[in-house]
Amino acid sequence: MRARIVAALAGSAVMASPAAGQSTEIVLPPGSLAQAVSILSAQTRTSIAVPDPELWHRRVPGLRGRMSAAEAVRRLARSARATARPAGPDAWRLIPLTAPRPRQPATPSTSNAAVPEPPIDDIVVVASKRDAGLLGYPATVSMVDGRTLAEGGETGTDALLARLATLSSTHLGAGRNKLFIRGVADSSFTGPTQATVGQYLGDVRLTYNAPDPDLRLYDVARVEVLEGPQGTLYGAGSLGGIVRVVRNDPALDRTEGALAAGASATWHGEPGADLGGVLNLPIATDRAALRLVGYGLTEGGYIDDPLRDKRDINRSRVAGGRAQLRLAPIDRWTVDLGITGQGTWGDDSQYADRDAPRLTRQSRIAQGYQGDYLLGELIVRGQLGDLDLVSSSGVVRQRLTERYDASQPDEAPQLFRQRNSTDFWSTENRLSRPMANGWSWVAGFSLLHNRTLLSRALGSPGASVPATGVANRITEGTIFGEMGVEVLRDLTVTAGGRVSHARLSGAGEDVAPLIALARASVTAGRTETSVLPSLAVSATPLRHLTLYARYQQGFRPGGLAIEGPFVRRFLSDRVRTLEAGLRQGVPGRSPVDLSVSVSRTDWQDIQADFLDAGGLPSTANIGDGRINSLAAAIGVAPVPGLRLEAGLALNDSRVTDPSAALVAAFALGRIAQIPNIAGTVARGAVSYQATLPGGQRISLDASARYTGKSRLGVGPVLGAEQGNYLDTRMSARLGLRHWGVTLSVTNIADAVGNRFALGTPFVSGSAGQITPLRPRTVRIGIDTSF
Repeated sequence: MRARIVAALAGSAVMASPAAGQSTEIVLPPGSLAQAVSILSAQTRTSIAVPDPELWHRRVPGLRGRMSAAEAVRRLARSARATARPAGPDAWRLIPLTAPRPRQPATPSTSNAAVPEPPIDDIVVVASKRDAGLLGYPATVSMVDGRTLAEGGETGTDALLARLATLSSTHLGAGRNKLFIRGVADSSFTGPTQATVGQYLGDVRLTYNAPDPDLRLYDVARVEVLEGPQGTLYGAGSLGGIVRVVRNDPALDRTEGALAAGASATWHGEPGADLGGVLNLPIATDRAALRLVGYGLTEGGYIDDPLRDKRDINRSRVAGGRAQLRLAPIDRWTVDLGITGQGTWGDDSQYADRDAPRLTRQSRIAQGYQGDYLLGELIVRGQLGDLDLVSSSGVVRQRLTERYDASQPDEAPQLFRQRNSTDFWSTENRLSRPMANGWSWVAGFSLLHNRTLLSRALGSPGASVPATGVANRITEGTIFGEMGVEVLRDLTVTAGGRVSHARLSGAGEDVAPLIALARASVTAGRTETSVLPSLAVSATPLRHLTLYARYQQGFRPGGLAIEGPFVRRFLSDRVRTLEAGLRQGVPGRSPVDLSVSVSRTDWQDIQADFLDAGGLPSTANIGDGRINSLAAAIGVAPVPGLRLEAGLALNDSRVTDPSAALVAAFALGRIAQIPNIAGTVARGAVSYQATLPGGQRISLDASARYTGKSRLGVGPVLGAEQGNYLDTRMSARLGLRHWGVTLSVTNIADAVGNRFALGTPFVSGSAGQITPLRPRTVRIGIDTSF
């Protein structure tokens, strides 16, 4: 074991969220005061009494933003024409401003009238776009609390993977990966195909067909993961589902901030460090505020290369931040201007040779990478009576440059360079009515434009020659709508649809003139129109129990791919999913919570990767397939402060009707398994929180996640097996309200594993490559807030 502790911290941040007593993210849909009080009590963990029966029925507008519990209660009281009076620590009474109406003589219809029982505590699913409650939401959704992400020191996509059994990744490297949900996986590389998972920061889309930018999840309220397809509300690129980050918005009424730092030691490798913070600055009380987030980190390398006589070659660094300006010019309206940026640098790739000594490989040249991501956004929110208006627009610039060792035995070193340049803008405008009086709806339209240029070069490290590249462009216009109606008591039907019209075009880059002329008809522009219907039914026959079934579709448009010196077309693909499930209780609030879902997905014209005759990645439609899935999660709180969790995802995937041309090209009898889908993923976790004498609080968390076997891709090389490993971790935090000390350990068992079975496709015998887990890493951190 080599574990060296770094002497100085180098930039990254583990954002510690402000204490709940200071500020909380509030999301209240319009409705009755009874509904608002129930949701607000759950979100702020306060007790709110309403002794006047007439007050319960008053309509109140929605409330959204980051504020203290006291401010939220006072605003809610004003909306209901009432006053809020303290009734003890974290307790309030709402009293009408006007005298209650004189009691009428008893009649059969009123003599036995009772004060309605407040609804059960619920969690609002913001990604539903109708602020639907979790208890009645007719689909599988998982939520990760932002505070748990902050305390462990690991706040990227890996932190989500450790907490969810249904989410997976390719593990090629930070800023280079593709995410998959519920076994809907396509490709090992990032190329011309659109992602199967939509990623969002609030209401703004982060990517289109670029890799996961792996934005660090600092200063976020929570992350919502909705299993797909989500075609009606989110359109193309949501075949597997969506990942939506709900950040902490600027607080208009106070100055607050947090700072955190940590140092880490990696077994068999180099040390690392992180440092970062958040600062909230009111500019005009209740009218304008600025929230700043900054972070940076360095992670020590752990792969050795004896051929080049180098050790720990794969150090990586990340630096980034956010700035969000919130303006509230009038009551119930906000305007947010934001910018998010992050840079990712890797000195070398993180793969190893399967049959070599532990954590070693032999390569001729360094295979570093660099990713740059920049997002600008404008979001306008307001309320028009009982309706919520949201207009969100974003502009994205994303660049990823990668180097691969293409050297062959007994020949001079060869370097393959690939650069993926994406420019993307999108806007969505919608009106919604949250559930009230038995019905809710959302309707809107969106526009987007995406241009991706994939350029390549091959040759000696100092004199590479441009190779065939491709540019893909798409402009898409969409209208969508969804309505939920409570047709019977505790029985809701939800129906919706989306119509998208896309204009696609593209061209080859650095293509020989004669070949370009011959393929001109392939690269010409074309249009595609898609209609995506959806239907869902949910019922709550018992308190806290929801049963649901839904049918939904999703699609991705086609595009152009590179194969040798040619550019050729691949078709759009489409999925149709039928899902049924149940949900019992609310995670973190009920003594027992349970969710179970089963689904069948039919996938037409699957877009997936293979390696062409020159060893370069290409994309084609590999045929039709199906995926049968079962997902289950349970949480138990046997005693106060203790919570036990378990999750399971089973996937059975098959290519039922493979492409004849692809089978013939590889002389394959069949293409059995859809790439990158593990048959089994299982997770278990335990957490404990307690208050010690003297007011100190301690929290303990431990988890283990098993990822089963899967195939890398299609063809002789990409048919390599991967997976079948166990990832373990734990963390502990001790502190008071405004400070804390954290100890965390990842990969407790110091397992090697194989998260991804390819490092470079050019080296002979590349099927013998693995991507190991980061070795056991211990981090000590401190955090403070004010």
